[in-house]
Amino acid sequence: MTPVSGQRVRVWRQLDARIARDLGDVRLQVHHAAQLAAAIGISYLPRHADDSHTNLEWIDSVAALASKPAGSPPIRLAVRPHVLALLVLDAGNAVIATFLLNGRTLEGAVRWVQAQVGQHALDPNRYTLTRHYDIPDHPVATAAPFEATIPSHFEELARWFSNAALALEKLIEATPHASPVRCWPHHFDIATLIEVAPGKTISVGMEPGDQYSREPYFYASMTPAPDPKRARPALTGEGTWHTQDWMGAFLPASRLTTGNQQAQVEEFLGSAVRACTTMLRTSR
Repeated sequence: MTPVSGQRVRVWRQLDARIARDLGDVRLQVHHAAQLAAAIGISYLPRHADDSHTNLEWIDSVAALASKPAGSPPIRLAVRPHVLALLVLDAGNAVIATFLLNGRTLEGAVRWVQAQVGQHALDPNRYTLTRHYDIPDHPVATAAPFEATIPSHFEELARWFSNAALALEKLIEATPHASPVRCWPHHFDIATLIEVAPGKTISVGMEPGDQYSREPYFYASMTPAPDPKRARPALTGEGTWHTQDWMGAFLPASRLTTGNQQAQVEEFLGSAVRACTTMLRTSR
């Protein structure tokens, strides 16, 4: 598709596997900052059983994860990994206010957000970080300031989200029954959900790191989970099968090549979806 004149062309941003294992603290800080954006859905939007009111969308034009719209005129609250900040976006996703988080606390950020939402017909007193799920702990949760002291690491995390959104959006264009690509603030993964058959789904996404991997990884997992002893189709793109606590296709940062990473990731995701689809369709 030819881009419209003036439209930003999205491109893959080369990832540096050498620092992938060093992003843990950065990931946790941004995960906690993302709760400020997710709180828009929790505070002001109707609750949905699948928690979709809390999810976030990667907006590439501002390189940030944004809440669903709320208020009048409608606004979105977004967290930008690099340079670490909160952004208020208008209905066209243009930035209308910015709050830099480096050296600031969650408490200070909450006060700033309350002042912003009050300008858009939202009750500031309803804005809350109280949530119905747990996330990994970090000192910023107990009044420590955000410390974006290694800007290149925050920029690298932003590349992971940008690239994942790009690859997943391309995948869903060619995949029937795939949901929009969204970041889920509890696990902090960015993913799409593909319905293979009633009650059988594949979650395909990118996890920026967790208890299973210090480094970011692309994945595809199945519901219901298959028998771990069952034979599994081969994966391409350097993917393997993860079997600890959950079963799914797994491609960590350390296996990314220094060549055409986008082609490798797309090859992996395609093979993972095909393999998971086969397993779900042949399961009882």
